[in-house]
Amino acid sequence: MNQKPQRWLALLAVLAIFGFSQAQTAYAQDTDGGGLPQELHQGDLTFVTGGVGLDESQALRQAAPHWPLAIRFTGSGSDYLADVHVTITDTHGNAVLQADSRGPYMLVKLHPGRYTVKATYEGHDETRSVTLKHGVHEKLDFTWSQL
Repeated sequence: MNQKPQRWLALLAVLAIFGFSQAQTAYAQDTDGGGLPQELHQGDLTFVTGGVGLDESQALRQAAPHWPLAIRFTGSGSDYLADVHVTITDTHGNAVLQADSRGPYMLVKLHPGRYTVKATYEGHDETRSVTLKHGVHEKLDFTWSQL
């Protein structure tokens, strides 16, 4: 029997396995985002939220300076909070984001401008104003110490 077709088939199988392995690695890197939660979109606005686990929390803190706005939610004793409802409105009162946090951190890509951020946790509202400038990172902390 001729060995050439068998060698070609073996070579093709190896190349296919290698290509599949590389594709899986690229996909894992794209979806992993270095430990960051998946980016979410609302209109033309992009945000991430999370930070429940240590890896995700560290990834969000490290990525924060590269996002225009970073928000952190804490309770009494600096306990981290999740399930905080966030509404961000522009100067005209239009809601540009309405979302629930999946952990104590939320990073938001907003255009430069002035915004009002309202965060609601267990029926208690906190509101902050923030002015974002091009290339400048801002942080907001919301703390519910009365809970």
